[in-house]
Amino acid sequence: MPDIWFYHLEKTPLPQVLPDLLEKVVQKGWRAYIHGHEDDKIDTLNAELWTYNPAAFLAHGKEGDELAPRQPILMGTSGVMVNKPEVYVSVSPIDMPDISTTERCMVVFEGADTDHLAWARSQWKRLKGESLELAYWKQNAQGRWEKIQ
Repeated sequence: MPDIWFYHLEKTPLPQVLPDLLEKVVQKGWRAYIHGHEDDKIDTLNAELWTYNPAAFLAHGKEGDELAPRQPILMGTSGVMVNKPEVYVSVSPIDMPDISTTERCMVVFEGADTDHLAWARSQWKRLKGESLELAYWKQNAQGRWEKIQ
């Protein structure tokens, strides 16, 4: 099973955090699949990846695109990881697909979204009950990540 890391956003919204997390994924030579539950959220994240930093570029695409299987970062709502990623990134309260073939699972949720927070807590309890190794990262007052445990 993959490493399962929970990222609790308290200072910075998801569209601003995701590019930084994905840059680290790409630096490792890994592919990622970003899983959301609605097209609007995926469209917002897609737009952010095109504009987050004029000096940087994260190659990515959306499900249904002709080159989807070749994308280093693929975004979608189906959970079908046609790009064969090493990293699965959940950005919505949605059932996760089989992640057993990935190296890492990242559950990224905003603390201000009570539904997403409740879902993330239920996932933590479920996965912990399966005796899986989990890590919990939370933003501190300066917006930096701190590992809690």
